[in-house]
Amino acid sequence: MYNCRRGNALRLPAEMKKRTEIDMAFDGITIANITKELEETLLGGRIYKIAQPENDELLLTIKNNGSQYRLLLSADASLPIVYLTQNNKPSPLTAPGFCMLLRKHLQNARITAVSQPGLERVIHLHLEHLNELGDLCQKKLIVEIMGKHSNLIFCDDDDKIIDSIKHISGMVSSVREVLPGRPYFLPQTQNKWNPLRFCTQYTESSSPRFIKAQEDSIPLTYVNFCSHMKAKPMAVYKALYTSYTGLSPLIAQELCCRAKIDADIPANVLEDDALQALHQALADTMAQTASGNFIPSIVYEGRAPLEYAAFPLTLYTDKASKPCDSISQLLEQFYAERSVITRIRQKSADLRKIVQTALERNVKKYDLQMQQMKDTEKREKYKIYGELINTYGYNMEPEAQSMEALNYYTNETVTIPLDNTLTPQENAQKYFDKYGKLKRTYEALSELTVQVKEEIEHLESILAALDIATQEEDLVQIREELVESGYIRRKGNAKKTKITSRPFHYVSSDGFPIYVGKNNYQNDELTFKFANGGDWWFHAKQMPGSHVILKTEGKEVPDRTFEEAAKLAAYYSKGRGQDKVEIDYIQRKHVKKPAGAKPGFVVYYTNYSMTIDTDISSLSLLS
Repeated sequence: MYNCRRGNALRLPAEMKKRTEIDMAFDGITIANITKELEETLLGGRIYKIAQPENDELLLTIKNNGSQYRLLLSADASLPIVYLTQNNKPSPLTAPGFCMLLRKHLQNARITAVSQPGLERVIHLHLEHLNELGDLCQKKLIVEIMGKHSNLIFCDDDDKIIDSIKHISGMVSSVREVLPGRPYFLPQTQNKWNPLRFCTQYTESSSPRFIKAQEDSIPLTYVNFCSHMKAKPMAVYKALYTSYTGLSPLIAQELCCRAKIDADIPANVLEDDALQALHQALADTMAQTASGNFIPSIVYEGRAPLEYAAFPLTLYTDKASKPCDSISQLLEQFYAERSVITRIRQKSADLRKIVQTALERNVKKYDLQMQQMKDTEKREKYKIYGELINTYGYNMEPEAQSMEALNYYTNETVTIPLDNTLTPQENAQKYFDKYGKLKRTYEALSELTVQVKEEIEHLESILAALDIATQEEDLVQIREELVESGYIRRKGNAKKTKITSRPFHYVSSDGFPIYVGKNNYQNDELTFKFANGGDWWFHAKQMPGSHVILKTEGKEVPDRTFEEAAKLAAYYSKGRGQDKVEIDYIQRKHVKKPAGAKPGFVVYYTNYSMTIDTDISSLSLLS
């Protein structure tokens, strides 16, 4: 996977950086979008089925206007979420107590309203049903999306808790008990203000989608905003999400981007024009939220989902963005795609650890060898010292500790240290011995450093293959390579595992097939068995990456297809996180594999180059 060219210098791997998970945008604005969607689809509908597939999860089947909907409500601490889904989930044979209670009260209940308190991460499902006596009763199913404090709470019309999916006693929380018979109230959100109060659409509206507190009818002004910011000696984006309810760090940074200010400068030093721009960005976003003008979008880094929001993010102008038909579709798609990546990461953790350990060991070995190699640079000097002593030593004074002699190679006078206990001939031999030892060391290291350098490149290429693996089948071939390379011992008489992984197959905008190797074995097969001499070969310059083959099928290839193949080579390389990557490309017939070279290792001596970005969102992936 590493292209080796004459004169290329080894680029040692930097310390591996673990990507920190950004605080996901499941914030008050996303909740507002969900609330609007549930109001539009479920209002007036009746609850047909109630299931509890997990300990902290409900799945409600609702019939409305001749259609059937499934509403997933999850209070899972790691991923609390609410969305409409087409997928069903198996339920336990014996329903849990909370599920049985809801079935008793809410079977065939009608949804009369869906609302959100301010911009809190809370949804109220207002329900009415007939009790055992046939009387009409009002109930609420409250969904709190608050990280590890998330909960599903069932209340009567007086806001008294009937039951909850999680019981929170006073021993667990001194702020609020969530137990049957206790009054329900929304906990204080750390003295935050409701940012919807900045827009008149909210303060003047009587929309049932929002539950308003008494103070919510009073708008916040620019003067209020300035006082809030001036009181926060911290980064602007942090001042925003710590001052206002419902804003995530991502949305706070988006507001700074829209206002064209640096999100990391202290909020209390903002100039008036910056404050005005930021206030306007916040007010416009809240107006968009209050009016329900949502355009849910997912931001992709290559083909991996990076972030999402209820409206397009200008923060990621350099990345591809995909709008979704609904916020439910967005959430289901985003987390499904993320779970695939997470699962592969977990499955490959043991392989990654093996490769990383071997890589670190080889880098240390290479550093030590290069230091020893540097020490051998003195060898020629010692050889010359020996020759000069033999030439001029006849007139050396007895027991002299040094001598001066003319270096006839450079016509410069040099001072040669001497051992005064040795004769001139013995001093000369001493320097010849040092020369011989360093020469032998240099010759040995010249071979060893090349071997270790190739091993480092090989291990880096395996790490790159682990990074682009998308299925468990892809890991099988990587493991087999590690077994054959001696990094993993094959168990007992175990046979080779059957390989089912295949290279990525793309189609360019002009209809040309492009193939991308997922690992070193696939790279070799694509380049030397699959491709024809007239096909084009692409690879990221001087870094680990996939071999990319552009099949010409005897046709003239347009520039756009060359660029798209180069983008694939850039994306499926170690440089995928860079804005631009330099790509070498050449006809396949000019790519050679040295005898005995490691898998994926090739050489070429003449090539074309281009610098390209890593955006492959416009390309169609067939398999």
